[in-house]
Amino acid sequence: FIQASLITGAVYTAMSETPSTTFESQRPPVSNRRFTSRAVEETIAAVKGQIADPEIAWLFENCFPNTLDTTVHYREEGGRPDTFVITGDIDAMWLRDSSAQVWPYLPLAKGDEALARLIRGVIRRQARCILLDPYANAFLPDGGRTEWTRDHTDMKPGVHERKWEVDSLCYPIRLAHGYWKQTGDAQAFDAEWERAMDRIVQTFREQQRRDGPGPYHFQRENINPQESQFLGGYGWPTRPNGLISSLFRPSDDATIFPQLIPSNFFAAVSLRHLADIYGALRKPAKAEQAASFAEEVERALHDHARQTPPGFGTIYAYEVNGYGSVSLMDDANVPSLLSLPYLGAVASTDPTYQATRRWVWGESNPFFFAGKFSGVGSPHTGRDMIWPMSLLMRGLTSDSQSEVADCLKTLKATHAGTGFMHESFHKDDPSRFTRSWFAWANTLFGELVLHTAHTFPQVLKAPL
Repeated sequence: FIQASLITGAVYTAMSETPSTTFESQRPPVSNRRFTSRAVEETIAAVKGQIADPEIAWLFENCFPNTLDTTVHYREEGGRPDTFVITGDIDAMWLRDSSAQVWPYLPLAKGDEALARLIRGVIRRQARCILLDPYANAFLPDGGRTEWTRDHTDMKPGVHERKWEVDSLCYPIRLAHGYWKQTGDAQAFDAEWERAMDRIVQTFREQQRRDGPGPYHFQRENINPQESQFLGGYGWPTRPNGLISSLFRPSDDATIFPQLIPSNFFAAVSLRHLADIYGALRKPAKAEQAASFAEEVERALHDHARQTPPGFGTIYAYEVNGYGSVSLMDDANVPSLLSLPYLGAVASTDPTYQATRRWVWGESNPFFFAGKFSGVGSPHTGRDMIWPMSLLMRGLTSDSQSEVADCLKTLKATHAGTGFMHESFHKDDPSRFTRSWFAWANTLFGELVLHTAHTFPQVLKAPL
């Protein structure tokens, strides 16, 4: 692999390796793995036995455990678990990525106490990060250093990057709720975690911008305009309407219009999850507060999220500002419009979602790229670069066996012989890709295979 450049924290790589035909494991030797889970290893062996295609089986074996193999740093602190999870080739912990990276392991945690402790450690570390700075998206390992000290914002020691993204505070709630639902274990919901949840609600309220733009601002000295916000770092003005403003997208790129629709859907779901937890913890006032807030965001989405472009009927917009300005697009990063059923925000059969899905996966979406391969990309990686994450999310939200099979076929054909997923690849040449070590995409591939084994097992019973 050759590092070509470093832009917005993503390593852009090129590759000239001939694809493997022997399918030798690309996992680190056992002695070099960061963490080993009995339940995960048993799952790999069992699922591989259901996969007829040797390359898909090889990809699953490499990708599904990649987060545990390479990115988790686990320790005990005062007898309590503490888990720092790097994103891969960037030595920092994103609230979004760390949640998504361990998410597919949740169904296995109840039968593997070591794995459960590791995930509780992620929940605990995320609470500490949120209390340090709820507006930050990424955090440093203890003693770590960041290259973003010159950013024009209120940087704090321990913060790697301070881009305000609504989804950064949604993902820790999703992880905590998902872990609790799978295991019945409420140990993680201690006083520190509750204080962190209070900060999330407070921050969401601030960024409804009912009393001005709030305390957050961000500008960066960089040639890429998507790396910074204008108007003193407070971004485009918004008219208060109940939606929460997000100055950056899940891609870490700046929003055009801050009322980011996929992230507001995610926020509504997350607030309902928080209400569910508080109800079980017998905290009725906080449960009611979270549920009422969710209803408020849902009403605003009902009133402001829909658009009607020619030929598609009613679809969901990507960004709005409350003044009538709209951005119609979708970005592969999750939350995306495509991912809404995956996040539990809408039903996959919802007519508006179905129209949106057709719109997203076609030339009307400016970030849908079609060549030898087709898929959704992102301004983050530029023109003609397709994200495997879009294919993974298309498969995970599909009710069509043939569509799921097509997604797996494309993923099989575009890993460029590495045995792993990447951030993006060129629509005509998969050997041109970004990020050789992107653990979220790897683990998500494992999730798609597990999902397929459950919903369309026949897809895996023949070579793709």
